Amino acid sequence: QLKMAPALHLDLAIIGSGPAGLAAAVKAKQLGIKDVVVFERDERPGGILPQCIHNGFGLQKFKEELTGPEYARRYIQMATDHYVDIELNTMVLEIDKNRTLSAVSEHGGLRNYQCKSIILAMGCRERPRGAIGIPGTRPAGVFTAGQAQRMVNIEGYMPGETAVIQGSGDVGMIMARRLTLEGAEVKAVTEIQPYTSGLIRNEVQCLHDFDIPLLLSHTVAEIHGDKRVEGVTITEVDAGWNPVAGSEKFIECDTLLLSVGLIPENELSKMAGVALDPRTGGAYVNEFLETDVFGIFSCGNVLHVNDYVDEVSTEGEIAARGARHHIKGKLAGEKNLIAVEGNETIGQIVPQAINGQRPVTFYIRITRPMEKLTLRIGDIFEKKFAYARPSEMMRVRLPKKILAEMKPAITRLNVSCEER
Repeated sequence: QLKMAPALHLDLAIIGSGPAGLAAAVKAKQLGIKDVVVFERDERPGGILPQCIHNGFGLQKFKEELTGPEYARRYIQMATDHYVDIELNTMVLEIDKNRTLSAVSEHGGLRNYQCKSIILAMGCRERPRGAIGIPGTRPAGVFTAGQAQRMVNIEGYMPGETAVIQGSGDVGMIMARRLTLEGAEVKAVTEIQPYTSGLIRNEVQCLHDFDIPLLLSHTVAEIHGDKRVEGVTITEVDAGWNPVAGSEKFIECDTLLLSVGLIPENELSKMAGVALDPRTGGAYVNEFLETDVFGIFSCGNVLHVNDYVDEVSTEGEIAARGARHHIKGKLAGEKNLIAVEGNETIGQIVPQAINGQRPVTFYIRITRPMEKLTLRIGDIFEKKFAYARPSEMMRVRLPKKILAEMKPAITRLNVSCEER
């Protein structure tokens, strides 16, 4: 009978070495947490950043514009300088609510760890074709935008010569530009919503600047081809996403890229009994990004899909501060939390609960585009915006002074947006 080796003890385990995990590890070391291990299933740290060779990273963190690999290299170097232990090629198999972690690797075999605290930083994955149910055959030439990005930027292969991109997510729009620069023809980017689902800057820099057609309120209705994609039929949709009769159009192409949303990788979170918010796909958290499971924190794109990598790193730092407080016994299971809820104008809000005694930054997405709007948080705060889009996160910081204006017995804060 095989006997499991006794569990090793860690102050902090971090799952994932992307921008959230690396930032959390560096901050944890700076805060004096000693036994810190980052578990990474890939062969190298950095998460998705090594394949993001475009610039636009680092403006907040480093006050200069970097490419994805450059941004990752900065944090990898900081982790090295702080003697962070990164276990590469190591898969975390299981976490439980008692913060026992099981991991396996070729070099270390199966190991158990008893952790004082855990930070979940697993990132997100792309929604595949099966999740959106496009009719048609199953030929070669259908990729997610991220798959195509890796093919071109890491492996040196072109996915095709003529492409249609379904969805206007940021990676999809960036790949429209990338394929064009490599000599391919991008015939159209179709978006089922009446507005882009990525950042406005990417719409301008990646599509408009390269004269790539953007077809809003359109979707791919069918994929054609046997062994290889030969074309797609696109159609206009109404406000309920129903096809508009007579609007069908065939576009000849050999490649279809899908950029139709990201899904937080929360399988391990579920295993640990962490409650998930159906609006974000990530955990319910407080202002230290602690989940409802004592001592387990969540940050970055596994918590909610962010717009900018710099903010992902900031969330890693917040989670590290929370982990330190937990290890020091200063978070004895946050009690008497104030629930934060949005009305029908709010698509998602993080954190979903606050203590009310500390400054807090809220990350908010609205459900539809608005012009000249006012955001209200309870009766203690309001802020005017010239415009807001569901694709761009709204960030609102409430200082302790404002929170002190809340009634002592308050148990709920309502968040709303309305056009002026």
